[in-house]
Amino acid sequence: MGEARNDLAGVGAPTGGAAVSPEAIKVAGASVASGKMKRAKRKAQAVKKSESAYYIGPLDVLEISVFKVEELSKSVQVADTGTINFPLVGKVKAAGMTAQQLENSLTARLGAKFLENPQVTVFVKEYNSQRVTVSGAVKKPGVFPVRARTTLVSAIAMAEGLHENADTTIVVFRMVNGKRNAARFDLGAIEKGEAKDPVLRGDDKIVVGKSAVKAVFNNFVKAMPIIGKFALFL
Repeated sequence: MGEARNDLAGVGAPTGGAAVSPEAIKVAGASVASGKMKRAKRKAQAVKKSESAYYIGPLDVLEISVFKVEELSKSVQVADTGTINFPLVGKVKAAGMTAQQLENSLTARLGAKFLENPQVTVFVKEYNSQRVTVSGAVKKPGVFPVRARTTLVSAIAMAEGLHENADTTIVVFRMVNGKRNAARFDLGAIEKGEAKDPVLRGDDKIVVGKSAVKAVFNNFVKAMPIIGKFALFL
């Protein structure tokens, strides 16, 4: 019957079948654990970076420059098909890519046939493809552009803040795989640093509800004579 082996079996074992000391096993175990932690950290950083990146879409306007080649430095708008026309290389896919990914794509294409070690920079000049809708008890409801790392707090700021009757509980609706999902957030807790400020995506819909208690109180105050308001502070 074969012997059971653990994850450290054979790690650091010398040739000739010599016994492995407990100290060597501890060192090997620490090395394996450290490697796993580093890989997990890199994966978490990659996920965080992908969540915060802005993905280019149709109708976005891009500022593209090639170092020391003014003829190739220009503004282009992404077509409805998700492509751009760029000198020398022709049609290039842009939609669904980050600015850095498009930089890499253009660098590879230009460097393959036309330029030696080209240095390409891509900057999103106008954000037109991705937008969020803010409605309900805000001062300026509307549709606003999504930039890299547009958060719930920044979206409320674009809508010029909450209405005086607003509730701090906010609902965000999002389509995921063709299904409508909803998440509830407490803006008060976010502003106090007690909760995370969520990053929004294009087509998110933010709904700010009204507080019935605030509405009744504000209507009561507005109905009072001017002198009567001092009664609130007695």
